[in-house]
Amino acid sequence: MDLIPRFQDLVAQVPEFVQPLIVALAGAVPFIEGEGAAVIGVIGGVHPVAAVLAGIAGNFLCVLVLVTLSSRTRSAIVSHRRSRAEARDVTLVGAGPGAHDESADENADVDAPESGRKTARWVKFQRALDRYGVPGVSLLGPLLLPTQFTATMLTASGVAARRVLFWQGLAIIGWTTLLGVVVGGVVHTVA
Repeated sequence: MDLIPRFQDLVAQVPEFVQPLIVALAGAVPFIEGEGAAVIGVIGGVHPVAAVLAGIAGNFLCVLVLVTLSSRTRSAIVSHRRSRAEARDVTLVGAGPGAHDESADENADVDAPESGRKTARWVKFQRALDRYGVPGVSLLGPLLLPTQFTATMLTASGVAARRVLFWQGLAIIGWTTLLGVVVGGVVHTVA
C-alpha cells in the first residue's frame, strides 16, 4: 500500500481548510508520524507552518491516547498481580508451615516470556532505556521506531505517563519542525 501518495492526493483534492486535518490524520499513522505528515502536507501544497502544526497535533494526540491506554492497562495488571500475590500469601500463612501452593505451579508460566525474540527485543529496549534514559530514548527513538511504539514501551516499562508525554512531545515537536523546515525550504527554493 502506498499511503504517502494517497495522503498527498487526498490533500490536493480537499478544500484548503480541510487539508491540515488530512495532515493531522497522516501524523497519527505509525512510520509516517508528524515528520512524514508535515512533508506530505508541504509537498501537497499546505503552508509549511500549518503542515508542521497539523503533523505535530496528529502525532501527539495518537501518542497521548496510546500512553493513556497503556498506563491504565499496566496499572490494572500490576494491581491484579499484587492482589493475587497478597491472596496467595494469606492462603500460605493460614495453611501453616510446610504448605505447598499448587496455584503457584498452575500459574508458573504467567510471568514467563512469550518468546525468545520478544524477550531479546525487550532486553535491548531496557538496555537503551538504562543507557540513555527517557529523554534519550524519546529524542533518538524516532530514528529507529515510531513514537507510538516507543511511548507505549516506555509506559509499559513503568515510566510515568506524564514524563513519557513530555519527552515524546519534545521529540515530536523537534523532529517534525526540523523536517518541515528542511522540506519547506527545499520546496520554496525549487518553486
